[in-house]
Amino acid sequence: MDAILSLSGEPEPEAARIVEDGLNAFNDAYVGYADRAPLTVIARAADTGAILGGIVAHTSLGLLFVDLVYLPDTLRGQDLGSRMMAMVEDEARRRGCRAGVVYTISFQAPGFYQRLGWEVFGEVPCDPPGTSRVFLSKSFG
Repeated sequence: MDAILSLSGEPEPEAARIVEDGLNAFNDAYVGYADRAPLTVIARAADTGAILGGIVAHTSLGLLFVDLVYLPDTLRGQDLGSRMMAMVEDEARRRGCRAGVVYTISFQAPGFYQRLGWEVFGEVPCDPPGTSRVFLSKSFG
């Protein structure tokens, strides 16, 4: 079979689905099961129910992957972020996860994760100069 390669800066949902489905099928065949599942914690306004922030994560093959974490400035410092992370970690443990992985940027929240017991295992310089992507993990065992 021949293939023609193309490069695009625009998202192509069909291409992403084909790649994801193909990789998932490969992994499932190798390990003999499929356990990937989304995991989300939502912070809502108490009066209106409007979404204010939250955590988007997923679990797969014994690991929690924390993809996005956000709370607006007005909700920070009230223990909500810690409570959201505890909810995600508890659910990951319930799903059988042994560990979790998250990355942040040096100007975002590495200290927040470290206060919650996450440990830096890598750092990669990025832009703007002087900043880096910080990779952290936490064992649930």
